[in-house]
Amino acid sequence: MDPLTGWTGRTARALQAALRLSNEAFAEHLGIGVRTVAAWHQKPSLRPRPEMQQLLDTALEQASPAIKARFAGLTGDSVPRIDADLDDDGAAADAERRLSTDPHIGSALDRLDQYAGWEPGTARRRVASRLARLDVRDLQDRATRRRNIDQRRIAEALGGYYRNRTRSHGRYSARYGQVSEIVTSVLIYPNWMDLDCPLSSACDRLTLTSEAAGGDPSLDEHAADAAVQRLAETLAMGTRLVDMPLYRLLDIEVTKGSIAGLLGVTQFVRYALTMDLLEGELLDALMAGAPTRPGSLPLRDRYLPDVESVLGISGRLCAGGTLALCAIARPASPYRGPADYVLLIQERSGDVVNAPRRLAVIPKGFHQPMTDFRGDARIGATLRREMEEELFGRDDTDNTIGKPYVADPMHPTRLSEPMRWLIGSPDGLRIECTGFGLNLVSGNFEFPALIVIDAEDFWSRYGGRVEVNWESLSLRQYSSLDSDSLAELVHDPAWSNEGLFALLQGLRRLKQIGGNRVNVPAIEWRIAS
Repeated sequence: MDPLTGWTGRTARALQAALRLSNEAFAEHLGIGVRTVAAWHQKPSLRPRPEMQQLLDTALEQASPAIKARFAGLTGDSVPRIDADLDDDGAAADAERRLSTDPHIGSALDRLDQYAGWEPGTARRRVASRLARLDVRDLQDRATRRRNIDQRRIAEALGGYYRNRTRSHGRYSARYGQVSEIVTSVLIYPNWMDLDCPLSSACDRLTLTSEAAGGDPSLDEHAADAAVQRLAETLAMGTRLVDMPLYRLLDIEVTKGSIAGLLGVTQFVRYALTMDLLEGELLDALMAGAPTRPGSLPLRDRYLPDVESVLGISGRLCAGGTLALCAIARPASPYRGPADYVLLIQERSGDVVNAPRRLAVIPKGFHQPMTDFRGDARIGATLRREMEEELFGRDDTDNTIGKPYVADPMHPTRLSEPMRWLIGSPDGLRIECTGFGLNLVSGNFEFPALIVIDAEDFWSRYGGRVEVNWESLSLRQYSSLDSDSLAELVHDPAWSNEGLFALLQGLRRLKQIGGNRVNVPAIEWRIAS
């Protein structure tokens, strides 16, 4: 932290990470509102008010030498390193005290004891001990190396692991114009593709079932140790982990123009401590040049060993969500050229659990309820919520910032002005599901979608109000008429596999319905061999 210029959102976040506190716990530690902490995540260059600067100064001055050293490592400041003779038991005790400040981590520790068959408190002690030994800079270096494993290598490795595919299912592959074939890790079936399904109540018919969806997982020592490591790293890096309800897919039936199926409810922590560990295991193996075949990835061998287990969604935890290519009509301009659609693409933040620092369409979110568990079961409910949160700045719909105290967060009287305008313009907004797939990375279900805003007035009125939240590191815009830039975008190796799946299916559908506003070559998909 520069003593001359003072604190910024970035350095405040670094202090939070050094303290290893959640947003709620950090806000309580400073005696401020959670939304102020969220603003620091959203705007790293933001300079807090003078009274807030003083609170941050005090928090750093009162911190232990270990915390100051971690802060220095995160910011590059010159602060003495931790004494090499620091007592391990004392460091572990300090780490264990920090665990008690985060209720979501506390819930995760209780669940880990349950899943592993440990005596209560065992997970807390193990995570505290691991946390005391972690070096944040090592974790940051590993995160950078993981990002260098691109989409193509991930898809190729998973193609090799699941080489014994079924006759009818296989990985999504597409040819964009005359260029080389693009292969992803998303498992598809011909009837799941090109759904052209409006996300209205008549066509979007996922329903919540009250039937039991299987018991808790039983973790062996290796799986439990991986979960311990995950929780320790989450605290060390300040990653948001919120134990909120999450939909799990139990049955699916999709046809042209229709989505149907059954959902159960689980908790996000269960997913984070099991299926979500598969991606990191794969990336670490690829970084080390280790084998990625069956028998060499213990967690994948346990949770998702073959194509049959991927397809057997009723017998495993299958979480996931929806993500959409957003296309907004723009009028002709003497500076830009003819009328087109502006296409929005994000680079994901490093603070998110899913696809950090990868390219993705926007909005993108896990399918989960807010307050109406049955009404929110429809895919369109999640997509409209994510539009409010990720495009129009509604932080009260973000369950990672605070608790949902409002009975109906999507009530018309609470909608943002841009969303209220769209809802009031029946012909202005079109939301369609363009397919369905199961992502081999973690077994997640993926509903790619296309959001089209055809009313030209919208961009003139509200284009300046489109602003991403903390989940995005940056936002890019592309013209639907710029075929060269779109070709480069499609072949960028920084994509997440599900993001590329949604982009290609969205462009394919937009070409069919966009008329003269769209200049995209033919996009033909097939099942990869």
